[in-house]
Amino acid sequence: MTVDTLTLDSVRVERGGRTVVEGVTASLGAGQVVALCGSNGAGKSSLLAAIAGALPFEGSIMWRGKRPAIRELAYMPQSKMVQANMTALEVVLLGRIEELRWHLGSGELSAAAAALEAVGLGHLAERRIDTLSGGQQQLVLLAQRLARRPQLLLLDEPTSALDLSRQLLVLDMLTVYARKAGALVLVVLHDLSLAARFASRLLLLHEGALVGAGPPSELLRPEVIRAAYSIEAEILYASSGHRVIAPLRPCITSGPASA
Repeated sequence: MTVDTLTLDSVRVERGGRTVVEGVTASLGAGQVVALCGSNGAGKSSLLAAIAGALPFEGSIMWRGKRPAIRELAYMPQSKMVQANMTALEVVLLGRIEELRWHLGSGELSAAAAALEAVGLGHLAERRIDTLSGGQQQLVLLAQRLARRPQLLLLDEPTSALDLSRQLLVLDMLTVYARKAGALVLVVLHDLSLAARFASRLLLLHEGALVGAGPPSELLRPEVIRAAYSIEAEILYASSGHRVIAPLRPCITSGPASA
């Protein structure tokens, strides 16, 4: 086990008196993107929030052998429209609030501007965020988290409001960030084809339980997808060699299959 490891041990989360995550155990090393996948209501957002410290939980969640510290992580919940009288650059600067003082230094400004450039919105730095589209706001909020340079980056559906081009650009950027910064990027994704292309590992949830954990090439099999999503699916290959998950039809399953 490496030093920079996120360890989940029998994690259990309740919301509204109902168990939504039950007994999740996994070990995830840094320097990679890990996709958290599963159908609606599978417990993905609740597990991510528990890791971020935003929800109470039972069991153990350890990063580098201890509870994740706020300064080490950045958490982006599901995106909502932002109504604030602030520019995009000012919103990104809030991500570095621990470093800000009475006088704003050039280092903080440069880091915020670089984060906006990284998501392709440098030209909108002076635009008020409440005048931007939903997808642009989502990118600004992602830039805010990246400006923190976190070692543990937790993102809940960061591509949900983005067009196809931006989805590819963002996920490629996160892959590069994880590798260069030696960070662990844990991201909730609904698109299994994107998860197969960009994630080194998957955590696949079904009704709060972990169906399987491992590389997409091993985990994304028709029988496992059937158990997690109640669909029949076909695994295809693009000319680039990337896996494409093609849903065929809904089905009824008797329960999770092992993975």
